[in-house]
Amino acid sequence: MYLEVHQEIEEKMKKTIKVLKDDISSIRAGRANTALLDRITVKYYGVDTPLKQVANISAPEPRLLVVHPYDPSIISEIEKSIQKSDLGINPSNDGKIIRLAIPQLTEERRKDLTKVLKKISESAKVALRNERRHANDILKKMNKNGDITEDDLKKAEDEVQKLTDQHIKKVDELTEKKKEELMEV
Repeated sequence: MYLEVHQEIEEKMKKTIKVLKDDISSIRAGRANTALLDRITVKYYGVDTPLKQVANISAPEPRLLVVHPYDPSIISEIEKSIQKSDLGINPSNDGKIIRLAIPQLTEERRKDLTKVLKKISESAKVALRNERRHANDILKKMNKNGDITEDDLKKAEDEVQKLTDQHIKKVDELTEKKKEELMEV
């Protein structure tokens, strides 16, 4: 009975880790990475559309991103969207493609990005703890209704805690890896 709760909580925790990975990949680390542009949307026929749906994005060099729109008429719209974003990169276009030169990060900017990384990491940990609390609440209700015994409740809560600890460790590992990447000169 409580195994269903365990499986459900594990799925939710895996989704939290996936969201964390997506958030971390969008932090600029001085190297060209197509994931930097994942959150940028472009007005295309009056609808906000993700950039990767209206253009091909590639990284031909370590410090260069190239955006090649499928429809050349929206190149100025793409350029505006990139300028409005918080990337701090100025696009240059030649009428057909947009080039984004990724500048070297300053020491101050690296420290700011590390703070942003810590904030994202802490949000993921809070989400994991909330999922643990939710699972424990369900288990306690099951115990109160007589669906599981006290021993099973204790065993299930221990399993949920182990699962939470595993995922928090994974968050710490991902955060540390990205932090090293950010501080790399």
